[in-house]
Amino acid sequence: MARSFVRNHRSYETTYFESPANTILAYHHQPLKVRSLCENTVTSYQNFFRKLLSLKMGDQLECALDLMRRLPPQNTEENLSQLISLIPSLHEDLVNAVDQPLKVATCPITKKEYLQSTFNRDGDSFRSPWSNEYDPPMNDGMVPSQKTRKLEVAANDAFNTYREMYYEGGHSAVYFWDDPNQDGFSGFSGAVLFKKVGDGIRKMKGAWDSIHVFKANERGRNAHYKLTSTVMLYTITSKPELGNMNLSGSMTRQFEADYPFDEPNAHIANIGRMVEDIELKMRNLLQEVYFGKTKDIVNDLRSINSLAESQKQANIHKELVGQLLERKS
Repeated sequence: MARSFVRNHRSYETTYFESPANTILAYHHQPLKVRSLCENTVTSYQNFFRKLLSLKMGDQLECALDLMRRLPPQNTEENLSQLISLIPSLHEDLVNAVDQPLKVATCPITKKEYLQSTFNRDGDSFRSPWSNEYDPPMNDGMVPSQKTRKLEVAANDAFNTYREMYYEGGHSAVYFWDDPNQDGFSGFSGAVLFKKVGDGIRKMKGAWDSIHVFKANERGRNAHYKLTSTVMLYTITSKPELGNMNLSGSMTRQFEADYPFDEPNAHIANIGRMVEDIELKMRNLLQEVYFGKTKDIVNDLRSINSLAESQKQANIHKELVGQLLERKS
C-alpha cells in the first residue's frame, strides 16, 4: 500500500497537537545565544538519546516525535535521516508521522509547478494536481475517482486565487482522495498546501510551509469537517551589524465544524472558509505572541546602540518630560 495512503488515514488518529509552549522559536546571535529549549547542552542531548534507546518501541516513537517538534523545520529531512539511522525499527512510523517541508517540482506534461508531499506520493513517484499523472510514470498509481477529481481541479483553481491574494507569490496545491464509507456516511479527505520562499533580499532568507489536512463526512444536507493545520516557518538573517539570526519553529492546530452544502462544489467554499480562518489565527498568534515575545527578550538583552547613545537619549527624554510637567504646573 502506498505510504501516502497510510499517512493520510492516520493523520486524524495519532496526530500530535502542540500547545504554544511546545512551539520552538529560537534566536541565535553570536556571541549571544537565546533558545526557548529547556535543556540545550550537549550533555542533556546525550542523556536524552541514551534514554531513547532504552525505551520500548511505543515510548521511543513518542520521544522521537517530541524531539522532532523541537528541532528547526528547515533541517527536518537531515534530522529525520539521522534519527532513523539511530533507530531503524521506527523508519516507517517516523516517515509517516513527521511533517516535512514541501518541495517544488514541475509537471512534465503541463510544465506547471506543483508541490511534492506525502499526500501525493505513491512509492517514489508524485502525482501532479494539474495532469493527474505520476512523475516518474507508474501504471498502478492511486488516483481519485472521477467525481473527486473534478472537485480537486476546482479546488486547485480556487486556492490558487487564494494564494495570489494572501501570499502574493509562492506555490499551492490541493490533493483529494476517496474515503470508504464509515458509519453509513460518505465523504472524502484532502490536503491543501502552500509554500512561500523568501527572495533573499536584504541578506535574509526563509520559508513558510502551510499544510492543511481535512476529512469531510457528508450527513444529509450537512457536512462535518475535521481540519488539522501545521505551519512550519523559518527566517535566517546574516548581517555584519546584527550577526546571524535563525528564528524557526512549527505549530499545529485542529479545528472541527459543520456546514450545510447543497452541491459538491459547496465543499470547496466550506473548506476554504476553514483554511482562511485558521491561517489567520495562526499568523496572528505567531506575530503577536511568539515573534513579539522573542523581539522583546532580544531587545532587553542586546542593544544595537552604544551605552553612551542610549544614556543620551534617556537624558533627552527625561528633560522633555520635565519641561512638559513644568508647563502643566
